[in-house]
Amino acid sequence: MKSIDRISASDKAKELLLELKHKHGDLMLYQAGGCCEGTQPQCFKKGDFYLRYKDVCIGEIDDVEFWVDKDLFDYWKHAHFELDVIDAIGAGGFSLEVPLGKTFKVNYTIFSQEEFEQLKDVKINT
Repeated sequence: MKSIDRISASDKAKELLLELKHKHGDLMLYQAGGCCEGTQPQCFKKGDFYLRYKDVCIGEIDDVEFWVDKDLFDYWKHAHFELDVIDAIGAGGFSLEVPLGKTFKVNYTIFSQEEFEQLKDVKINT
């Protein structure tokens, strides 16, 4: 029986998502594999970021889908993602939290083999 989530969030991250929802409406999170987009998760109005073929939704945080670049998912599929937030302006200049002087970040924890076998399924963009 699969039941373990791949994503969770700190209270600070949940509070910031709620603030951003009130201001912008429905949201989505996306974490790229690097290069121009950086590797920090970025927050967009839902639909304002075009997903790429085979990008992966690893779960939701308070009805906000968390999407990951397909190559990044292949690299980190054995890890739990914990969304957090810090007071800083990160590389993701288009992310909705930047004007507030905040930056989302992810803390990773490797799943045990037992946990890995119980993970919830992911959704793949086609």
